[in-house]
Amino acid sequence: MTTTALVNQQIRLAARPVGMPKPTDWKSVSEPVRELADGEILVKNIYLSLDPAMRGWMNEGKSYIRPVAIDEVMRAGGIGKVIASKSPKFSVGDYVSGTVGVQQYWIGAADDKAGAFHKVDPAMAPLPKYLNALGMPGMTAYFGLLDVGQPKSGQTVVVSGAAGAVGQTVGQVAKHKGCRVVGIAGGKDKCDFVVNELGFDACIDYKNDSVREGLKAHCPSGVDVYFDNVGGEILDHVLAKLAMRARIVICGAISQYNNTTPVKGPANYMSLLVNRARMEGMVVFDYADRYHLAVAEMGKWMKEGTFKTREDIVTGLDKFPEALLMLFEGKNFGKLILQVADEE
Repeated sequence: MTTTALVNQQIRLAARPVGMPKPTDWKSVSEPVRELADGEILVKNIYLSLDPAMRGWMNEGKSYIRPVAIDEVMRAGGIGKVIASKSPKFSVGDYVSGTVGVQQYWIGAADDKAGAFHKVDPAMAPLPKYLNALGMPGMTAYFGLLDVGQPKSGQTVVVSGAAGAVGQTVGQVAKHKGCRVVGIAGGKDKCDFVVNELGFDACIDYKNDSVREGLKAHCPSGVDVYFDNVGGEILDHVLAKLAMRARIVICGAISQYNNTTPVKGPANYMSLLVNRARMEGMVVFDYADRYHLAVAEMGKWMKEGTFKTREDIVTGLDKFPEALLMLFEGKNFGKLILQVADEE
């Protein structure tokens, strides 16, 4: 096909945000899609993954991944369909997942390490699932819990952001491993969902109830594993309820990402000493060579009907700036996904 007839709409970073990202921090650009070179593929993006980590990628400074440059297409994982190929690795019609960016099309080398593309099978699971439990959030939850948290059957696992993409998977994996699971989420609807639909043993509504009292009621023997997605005051409350030799998995700190002042660190950290506990950060990319193991196990649970996911899908590339803010305002319910094209 002649790719130059296609026009690619892109969302680029226009300025480094201070606090919550503003509309002026982005700019929309349209440019022709160039012709493919040997070894390249052209992907028509269908679904984009919106994740709290994106806020950190906009900041200047050292991190586990380089920051998005000014005037660069905003980084995002996604799923799309190969519509042109000059690579033996992928054929026209293949569905692929990789780092496609906030744009309509991605073009580049099929073996590009930055994109890290791999095929996905829509016959095995609906495409959005590959951006949820069968994608990066699911890998984060699976390996963060099992490798870093190391839960044992019968222990109590607490997870914040329990109704989000990572949280809902953490809780269900923990239940499959024989643990007692307590979620922390914002609002009655989310708490009801994780208990009644996902099978958590309890859920604390941090917006309407006391987290401290909830932990006291639902974790009478203390917290053996805490999977932290939010940081801030909730982390302090859990630190006060640690069991002996507890493990804390630091996955994220969504409550702190838009601060205009320094990040609030844990005030209760001496609880780690008293309880001989361990707090450890994790980055999902460290487990890339084992992703297939997590997909196989969670895919099996899905087929058996013992593992559920929920996606919150917003439609339209131009909705990206406002959709991203949903993550930090607690407005998404489940894994937040931006749909930029129809499935074919």
